[in-house]
Amino acid sequence: MSSQHIAYIRVSSVDQNTDRQLNGLTFDATFTDKASGKDTNRPALTQCLRHVRTGDTLHVHSIDRLARNMSDLLKLVDELTGRGVALEFHKEKLTFTGEVNPFQTLQLQMMGAFAEFERAMIRERQREGIAAAKKRGKQIGAKRKLSPEQVVDIKSKLTAGGTKKVLAQEYGVSRQTLYTALGGA
Repeated sequence: MSSQHIAYIRVSSVDQNTDRQLNGLTFDATFTDKASGKDTNRPALTQCLRHVRTGDTLHVHSIDRLARNMSDLLKLVDELTGRGVALEFHKEKLTFTGEVNPFQTLQLQMMGAFAEFERAMIRERQREGIAAAKKRGKQIGAKRKLSPEQVVDIKSKLTAGGTKKVLAQEYGVSRQTLYTALGGA
């Protein structure tokens, strides 16, 4: 069987568009993830890694689309090239075949470090934004389904012999929501 050209495309969320990645190129198979690159636990990546074989070329738009941390990136490149799969990063114009090339290895490590740094900065900005929003009194996360007054009322009804199942129905919440509001009680 002849070698194949396989594409791996990743965006971080379902509302992002994959059109700009590897646009205009034709592949024998394409695997697309709409998931964070924080780790390698992605369904399409797993399928892609099972699919590729010796002689194939895996095409990825850019290094940060494959991995966002250095150890995952190096592991994936080593695993693929060790299996005889060439790996081509189009944006960086880098191809890895398993041949020893110190300059390419340096470039991969530098670009991987930038991808990891960028992810760390994104997380830091998120934390700062959440802290600033909380300071301004903004609701972070899902709104509470039971008010503090309702929780006090539920506790008194429980003390008077009410059941959690009935109280959950009465207040229109799940039993899990009731348990959470009661602090696991």
